[in-house]
Amino acid sequence: MEVVAEQAPQRARLLDAMIDVVAEKGYAAATVADAVRAARVSRGTFYALFPSKEACFIEAYRHNVEVLVARIEAATHEEHGDWRARLRAGLQAYLERLAEEPRLARIWLLEMHVAGSVAQAERDATLRHFADRYRRSFEAALAERDDLEMPSDDALFMLAAGVDQLVCARVRADEVETLPTLTDSLLTCAVAQLEGTAPTRRGDI
Repeated sequence: MEVVAEQAPQRARLLDAMIDVVAEKGYAAATVADAVRAARVSRGTFYALFPSKEACFIEAYRHNVEVLVARIEAATHEEHGDWRARLRAGLQAYLERLAEEPRLARIWLLEMHVAGSVAQAERDATLRHFADRYRRSFEAALAERDDLEMPSDDALFMLAAGVDQLVCARVRADEVETLPTLTDSLLTCAVAQLEGTAPTRRGDI
């Protein structure tokens, strides 16, 4: 949907408001009226910009995915170490962003799962994006070692989903502030998946 310039601030407020009300009430209980009230716009303005609560929520999610990905990319580009150091920088940026914004962590990891099939498909697309980021990290490792192979698409998706579930458990336990402490554990798991593609040497049996 094309947004004219004068509608842009209202749209931004509605996206932010939707995140707030869903984080506070949960997706099922949050309403368009809640978002309109929080954003201080009219109901007519809402429906001029979004066809439904679901559409607004998913657009808010997509926007925050873009912000998160930009932060991860900036962190990896600023890191001048090897592929492990860059992968660690990206993981740390991801965890720190969620720790700084508990409402986003709740949306990211909990509410998307109860927001319907369209939201679930959007979430799967995000996981595939992160699986592709692991692929790019591993490509740098493969350039250094010829005894490794790229994990399968399914394995990379499982890695992204496994990270998601571990972080989700911390969010459910109201331990969002501890997320950055997972950085090295997640790095170890990622590297282990890649190392697992190396052929077993006779002396290791």
